[in-house]
Formats: sequence, C-alpha cells, structure tokens
Amino acid sequence: MRWSPERLDQLERAVRDGRRVAVDRRGTEFIVTAVRMTQIGGREALIGRLPMTGDEMAFILEDLQDLRVLGEV
Repeated sequence: MRWSPERLDQLERAVRDGRRVAVDRRGTEFIVTAVRMTQIGGREALIGRLPMTGDEMAFILEDLQDLRVLGEV
C-alpha cells in the first residue's frame, strides 16, 4: 500500500478524532478505533483498540494491504 501525504493526513485525522478504521494485514481485516501513531523499531505504526475487548494492537504501516477510515463521506 502506498502512503501518500493525503493518505497519511486521513489516518492522522482518524487518530485525532478517535475514528474506527478497517485495517487489512496479511489478508485479515481488523476493525479498530485509531488511538495513536508511533514508531516501532524505526517504522511508522498505527495503534488501534479492539472495540470488543479494549486490547490495543500495533499495525506497521508498510505491512498493511489496505486501510479505510469508516464513516467518512
């Protein structure tokens, strides 16, 4: 997945607003609430919270196949 400046802005807005995002990593889709952006091992990552359990998951951006911010027009 290519991370254009516009796409990164969209993700950062989702984090700021606490929006839900659909993340596709290695063929598995996760629906999480965007919590924060961080770096893990020098790589950009999204931290998302699973709505059912409250557990946080880390998603390395360059490992994602797709990411959609849900509820956007």
